[in-house]
Amino acid sequence: MPHLVILYTGNLDAMTDMPALCRTLCDAMLTVTDETGAQVYPTGGTRVLAYPAAHWAVADGGAAGRAAGGSGDYGFMYLNIRMAKGRSDAVKQQAGQAVLAALKAHVAPLIEREHVGFTLQIDEGQEVFDAKHSSLHPLFAKA
Repeated sequence: MPHLVILYTGNLDAMTDMPALCRTLCDAMLTVTDETGAQVYPTGGTRVLAYPAAHWAVADGGAAGRAAGGSGDYGFMYLNIRMAKGRSDAVKQQAGQAVLAALKAHVAPLIEREHVGFTLQIDEGQEVFDAKHSSLHPLFAKA
């Protein structure tokens, strides 16, 4: 953990580079530090996963977008960061702002030409059961 999961309307695949967005957001998460300067998100545990919806309905189906001179092909992206408990509100705010800034930079050209909405949320894990099995973490362990 942390995991950033992106759910998005499938039409966005043709409008923006989703693999590049995933890399950009992962890199942004890895820059977040806490009040002591420690990295908030462990390198080996940080993941960004994006899933396109095969079917969707957004707003009015495009009528207002077409009336405004657009294509009416609305898009939407929901981003959810799930992280373990224990970080301060200030750190969570900083993390959200870092990811949001990276998202805005990536989608700026898209926003200029299309009608697209974005929602970013950060949730702290309410863990009932948490198991991990990985060969990734040892790659990033400090010597």
